[in-house]
Amino acid sequence: MGSLLKKNAFVSGAEQGIGKAVAEHLIDAGCDIFIHYFMGEEGPKELVARAEARGQRAAYGRGDLTDEGEATACVQEAIEFLGGMDVLVNNVGGIIGRKYLGEIDVKFWQTVLDVNMTTMLHVTQASLPALEKAQDGASVVNLASLAGRCGGHSGSLAYSTTKGAVLTWTRSLAAELGGKGIRVNAVAPGLILGTRFHDKHTTKESADATISQIPLQRAGNAGDIARTITFLASEYDGFISGATIDINGGIYRM
Repeated sequence: MGSLLKKNAFVSGAEQGIGKAVAEHLIDAGCDIFIHYFMGEEGPKELVARAEARGQRAAYGRGDLTDEGEATACVQEAIEFLGGMDVLVNNVGGIIGRKYLGEIDVKFWQTVLDVNMTTMLHVTQASLPALEKAQDGASVVNLASLAGRCGGHSGSLAYSTTKGAVLTWTRSLAAELGGKGIRVNAVAPGLILGTRFHDKHTTKESADATISQIPLQRAGNAGDIARTITFLASEYDGFISGATIDINGGIYRM
Protein backbone atom coordinates (compact mmCIF):
# COMPACT_ATOMS: atom_id res chain seq x y z
CA MET A 1 0.00 0.00 0.00
CA GLY A 2 1.43 3.37 -1.01
CA SER A 3 1.81 6.37 1.25
CA LEU A 4 -0.74 9.17 0.85
CA LEU A 5 1.55 11.70 2.49
CA LYS A 6 1.40 14.92 0.45
CA LYS A 7 -0.78 13.33 -2.22
CA ASN A 8 -3.42 15.68 -3.65
CA ALA A 9 -7.06 14.64 -3.29
CA PHE A 10 -10.39 16.01 -4.50
CA VAL A 11 -13.61 14.75 -2.87
CA SER A 12 -17.00 15.78 -4.19
CA GLY A 13 -19.99 16.20 -1.88
CA ALA A 14 -17.80 16.17 1.23
CA GLU A 15 -19.87 18.43 3.47
CA GLN A 16 -21.48 15.54 5.41
CA GLY A 17 -21.99 11.81 5.59
CA ILE A 18 -19.79 9.48 3.56
CA GLY A 19 -18.03 12.30 1.72
CA LYS A 20 -17.01 14.04 4.92
CA ALA A 21 -15.80 10.78 6.45
CA VAL A 22 -13.75 10.07 3.32
CA ALA A 23 -12.16 13.52 3.51
CA GLU A 24 -11.35 13.00 7.20
CA HIS A 25 -9.65 9.67 6.51
CA LEU A 26 -7.67 11.05 3.57
CA ILE A 27 -6.51 13.98 5.69
CA ASP A 28 -5.47 11.63 8.49
CA ALA A 29 -3.56 9.55 5.91
CA GLY A 30 -1.55 12.63 4.94
CA CYS A 31 -3.33 14.08 1.90
CA ASP A 32 -3.59 17.69 0.95
CA ILE A 33 -7.22 18.07 -0.03
CA PHE A 34 -9.84 20.13 -1.80
CA ILE A 35 -13.37 19.68 -0.50
CA HIS A 36 -16.32 20.23 -2.81
CA TYR A 37 -19.69 21.02 -1.25
CA PHE A 38 -23.13 22.05 -2.42
CA MET A 39 -25.09 22.70 0.79
CA GLY A 40 -23.51 24.14 3.93
CA GLU A 41 -19.98 25.30 4.80
CA GLU A 42 -19.85 23.94 8.35
CA GLY A 43 -18.48 20.54 7.36
CA PRO A 44 -15.87 21.90 4.93
CA LYS A 45 -14.66 24.42 7.53
CA GLU A 46 -14.19 21.59 10.05
CA LEU A 47 -12.23 19.59 7.49
CA VAL A 48 -9.94 22.49 6.62
CA ALA A 49 -9.24 23.04 10.32
CA ARG A 50 -8.49 19.32 10.74
CA ALA A 51 -5.99 19.40 7.89
CA GLU A 52 -4.32 22.63 8.93
CA ALA A 53 -3.91 21.35 12.49
CA ARG A 54 -1.83 18.54 10.98
CA GLY A 55 0.26 20.93 8.91
CA GLN A 56 -1.50 19.97 5.67
CA ARG A 57 -3.09 22.10 2.99
CA ALA A 58 -6.86 22.18 2.52
CA ALA A 59 -9.48 24.36 0.88
CA TYR A 60 -13.09 24.05 -0.15
CA GLY A 61 -15.38 25.32 -2.88
CA ARG A 62 -19.05 25.21 -3.79
CA GLY A 63 -20.50 24.13 -7.10
CA ASP A 64 -23.51 22.61 -8.80
CA LEU A 65 -21.74 19.68 -10.43
CA THR A 66 -24.67 18.98 -12.74
CA ASP A 67 -23.67 22.22 -14.48
CA GLU A 68 -20.60 21.71 -16.68
CA GLY A 69 -19.32 25.24 -16.19
CA GLU A 70 -19.59 25.17 -12.40
CA ALA A 71 -18.09 21.68 -12.20
CA THR A 72 -15.14 22.62 -14.38
CA ALA A 73 -14.53 25.82 -12.44
CA CYS A 74 -14.59 23.95 -9.11
CA VAL A 75 -12.15 21.30 -10.32
CA GLN A 76 -9.83 23.92 -11.81
CA GLU A 77 -9.84 25.81 -8.52
CA ALA A 78 -8.88 22.57 -6.78
CA ILE A 79 -6.05 21.80 -9.22
CA GLU A 80 -4.66 25.32 -8.95
CA PHE A 81 -4.77 25.19 -5.15
CA LEU A 82 -3.29 21.71 -4.83
CA GLY A 83 -0.88 21.93 -7.74
CA GLY A 84 -2.15 18.66 -9.20
CA MET A 85 -4.41 15.71 -8.46
CA ASP A 86 -3.52 12.15 -7.44
CA VAL A 87 -6.83 11.03 -5.98
CA LEU A 88 -10.38 11.73 -7.17
CA VAL A 89 -13.39 10.57 -5.18
CA ASN A 90 -16.70 10.93 -7.03
CA ASN A 91 -19.05 10.90 -4.06
CA VAL A 92 -21.95 13.12 -5.15
CA GLY A 93 -25.26 11.32 -5.65
CA GLY A 94 -28.73 10.78 -4.26
CA ILE A 95 -32.09 9.13 -4.68
CA ILE A 96 -33.89 12.53 -4.98
CA GLY A 97 -37.21 10.87 -4.12
CA ARG A 98 -38.98 7.53 -4.15
CA LYS A 99 -41.15 7.18 -7.23
CA TYR A 100 -42.67 4.09 -8.77
CA LEU A 101 -42.63 3.40 -12.49
CA GLY A 102 -46.01 5.01 -13.16
CA GLU A 103 -44.98 8.15 -11.26
CA ILE A 104 -41.67 8.81 -13.01
CA ASP A 105 -41.75 11.71 -15.46
CA VAL A 106 -38.94 12.80 -17.76
CA LYS A 107 -37.93 15.73 -15.54
CA PHE A 108 -37.49 13.48 -12.50
CA TRP A 109 -35.68 10.84 -14.54
CA GLN A 110 -33.25 13.43 -15.93
CA THR A 111 -32.63 14.92 -12.49
CA VAL A 112 -31.68 11.56 -11.00
CA LEU A 113 -29.46 10.83 -14.00
CA ASP A 114 -27.77 14.21 -13.72
CA VAL A 115 -27.14 14.00 -9.97
CA ASN A 116 -25.71 10.48 -10.08
CA MET A 117 -24.01 10.30 -13.48
CA THR A 118 -23.64 13.69 -15.17
CA THR A 119 -21.82 15.04 -12.09
CA MET A 120 -19.35 12.17 -12.41
CA LEU A 121 -18.84 12.88 -16.10
CA HIS A 122 -18.19 16.59 -15.58
CA VAL A 123 -15.81 16.16 -12.64
CA THR A 124 -13.83 13.30 -14.14
CA GLN A 125 -13.46 15.05 -17.50
CA ALA A 126 -12.24 18.23 -15.83
CA SER A 127 -9.84 16.25 -13.60
CA LEU A 128 -8.34 14.13 -16.39
CA PRO A 129 -5.43 16.40 -17.42
CA ALA A 130 -4.21 16.59 -13.82
CA LEU A 131 -4.72 12.87 -13.18
CA GLU A 132 -2.68 12.06 -16.27
CA LYS A 133 0.23 14.06 -14.84
CA ALA A 134 0.23 12.32 -11.45
CA GLN A 135 3.82 11.20 -10.91
CA ASP A 136 3.12 7.76 -9.41
CA GLY A 137 -0.18 7.08 -11.16
CA ALA A 138 -3.60 8.21 -10.02
CA SER A 139 -6.62 6.68 -8.31
CA VAL A 140 -10.29 7.39 -9.06
CA VAL A 141 -12.97 5.98 -6.76
CA ASN A 142 -16.65 6.17 -7.69
CA LEU A 143 -19.57 5.80 -5.28
CA ALA A 144 -22.05 3.22 -6.48
CA SER A 145 -24.57 1.40 -4.28
CA LEU A 146 -25.92 -1.99 -3.36
CA ALA A 147 -29.01 -0.77 -5.23
CA GLY A 148 -26.95 -0.86 -8.41
CA ARG A 149 -26.21 -4.51 -7.77
CA CYS A 150 -29.66 -5.82 -6.84
CA GLY A 151 -32.17 -3.15 -7.87
CA GLY A 152 -32.86 -1.54 -4.50
CA HIS A 153 -36.15 -1.15 -2.69
CA SER A 154 -39.40 -0.33 -4.47
CA GLY A 155 -39.53 3.30 -5.49
CA SER A 156 -35.82 3.49 -6.27
CA LEU A 157 -36.01 2.42 -9.92
CA ALA A 158 -34.36 5.54 -11.36
CA TYR A 159 -31.71 5.71 -8.62
CA SER A 160 -30.85 2.02 -8.85
CA THR A 161 -30.53 2.29 -12.63
CA THR A 162 -27.99 5.11 -12.35
CA LYS A 163 -26.00 3.29 -9.69
CA GLY A 164 -25.86 0.24 -11.91
CA ALA A 165 -24.55 2.55 -14.61
CA VAL A 166 -21.80 3.73 -12.25
CA LEU A 167 -20.55 0.14 -12.07
CA THR A 168 -20.36 -0.07 -15.86
CA TRP A 169 -18.83 3.42 -16.08
CA THR A 170 -16.13 2.27 -13.64
CA ARG A 171 -15.25 -0.86 -15.60
CA SER A 172 -15.20 0.94 -18.93
CA LEU A 173 -13.19 3.89 -17.64
CA ALA A 174 -10.65 1.55 -16.05
CA ALA A 175 -10.01 0.04 -19.48
CA GLU A 176 -9.83 3.45 -21.15
CA LEU A 177 -7.53 5.14 -18.65
CA GLY A 178 -5.31 2.26 -17.57
CA GLY A 179 -2.69 3.08 -20.17
CA LYS A 180 -2.40 6.55 -18.65
CA GLY A 181 -1.55 5.13 -15.23
CA ILE A 182 -4.99 5.90 -13.82
CA ARG A 183 -6.81 3.21 -11.86
CA VAL A 184 -10.60 3.42 -11.57
CA ASN A 185 -12.60 1.51 -8.97
CA ALA A 186 -15.96 1.71 -7.24
CA VAL A 187 -17.44 0.98 -3.85
CA ALA A 188 -21.03 -0.20 -3.44
CA PRO A 189 -22.34 0.58 0.06
CA GLY A 190 -25.35 -1.16 1.52
CA LEU A 191 -27.37 0.35 4.37
CA ILE A 192 -25.25 3.19 5.77
CA LEU A 193 -27.14 5.02 8.50
CA GLY A 194 -26.37 8.50 9.80
CA THR A 195 -26.26 10.08 6.34
CA ARG A 196 -28.57 12.73 4.89
CA PHE A 197 -29.70 10.16 2.31
CA HIS A 198 -31.09 7.68 4.84
CA ASP A 199 -32.18 10.30 7.37
CA LYS A 200 -34.54 11.60 4.69
CA HIS A 201 -35.52 8.53 2.70
CA THR A 202 -35.36 5.51 5.04
CA THR A 203 -37.78 4.90 7.88
CA LYS A 204 -36.73 3.18 11.11
CA GLU A 205 -39.04 0.30 10.26
CA SER A 206 -37.41 -0.15 6.87
CA ALA A 207 -33.91 0.07 8.36
CA ASP A 208 -34.75 -2.46 11.08
CA ALA A 209 -36.16 -4.86 8.49
CA THR A 210 -33.01 -4.58 6.39
CA ILE A 211 -30.69 -5.01 9.39
CA SER A 212 -32.49 -8.20 10.35
CA GLN A 213 -31.37 -9.70 7.02
CA ILE A 214 -27.72 -8.57 7.25
CA PRO A 215 -25.43 -11.41 8.37
CA LEU A 216 -23.34 -9.05 10.53
CA GLN A 217 -26.59 -7.85 12.18
CA ARG A 218 -25.84 -4.14 11.97
CA ALA A 219 -26.07 -1.25 9.59
CA GLY A 220 -22.92 0.27 8.17
CA ASN A 221 -21.54 3.69 8.98
CA ALA A 222 -19.66 6.30 7.00
CA GLY A 223 -16.34 5.16 8.44
CA ASP A 224 -16.83 1.69 6.96
CA ILE A 225 -16.91 3.26 3.51
CA ALA A 226 -14.18 5.82 4.14
CA ARG A 227 -11.64 3.19 5.21
CA THR A 228 -12.19 1.24 2.00
CA ILE A 229 -11.92 4.32 -0.20
CA THR A 230 -8.73 5.36 1.58
CA PHE A 231 -7.25 1.95 0.82
CA LEU A 232 -8.17 2.24 -2.86
CA ALA A 233 -6.74 5.77 -2.93
CA SER A 234 -3.48 4.63 -1.39
CA GLU A 235 -3.13 1.98 -4.09
CA TYR A 236 -2.52 4.75 -6.64
CA ASP A 237 0.35 2.70 -8.06
CA GLY A 238 -1.27 -0.68 -7.43
CA PHE A 239 -2.86 -3.40 -9.54
CA ILE A 240 -6.52 -3.05 -8.52
CA SER A 241 -8.56 -1.45 -11.30
CA GLY A 242 -12.03 -1.91 -12.74
CA ALA A 243 -13.19 -3.48 -9.47
CA THR A 244 -16.17 -2.86 -7.23
CA ILE A 245 -15.85 -3.48 -3.50
CA ASP A 246 -19.19 -4.34 -1.89
CA ILE A 247 -19.58 -2.98 1.64
CA ASN A 248 -22.87 -4.32 2.98
CA GLY A 249 -22.30 -6.60 5.96
CA GLY A 250 -22.71 -9.71 3.83
CA ILE A 251 -26.29 -9.19 2.65
CA TYR A 252 -25.09 -9.27 -0.98
CA ARG A 253 -22.57 -11.98 -1.79
CA MET A 254 -21.38 -12.33 -5.36
